[in-house]
Amino acid sequence: QVQLVESGGGLVQAGGSLRLSCVASGRTFSSYGMAWFRQAPGKEREFVAAMTRSGDTDYSNSVKGRFTISRDNAKNTVYLQMDSLKPDDTAVYYCASQYGSGWSRSRYEYTSWGQGTQVTVSS
Repeated sequence: QVQLVESGGGLVQAGGSLRLSCVASGRTFSSYGMAWFRQAPGKEREFVAAMTRSGDTDYSNSVKGRFTISRDNAKNTVYLQMDSLKPDDTAVYYCASQYGSGWSRSRYEYTSWGQGTQVTVSS
C-alpha cells in the first residue's frame, strides 16, 4: 500500500480554479490506478475522476469538461485541476489508490486514502 497526502484545497469564488495535489509514498506509484473522490456534509463519498496507470481517464458527469486529472510518476503525484468551480463542488476531496491496471468508480475498490483537503466555493 501507499500513503497519500493531499494539498491545494481552499476557498475560491464561483467560476474560479484550484489545483489539488496528492503525493504518494513508495517506489511503485506507477503501478497504481489513482482517483479523486469528494464528500460534502451529510452526503455519501462520491467518485470524481480516475486515471489508470497507463493514463486512461474517467470522470463523473458532474465534473466532465471542468476538471482534469493527471499524474507525474517521476514525482509520485496525481493532480486534479478544477476549473469553472461551482458552489456544488464544495466538499472534502480525497485521493485514493488501487494497485493494478484497472480503475473503478466504487470507493470500495480503493485500498489507500489520503486525509482529505477542503474545497469551498462561494457564490
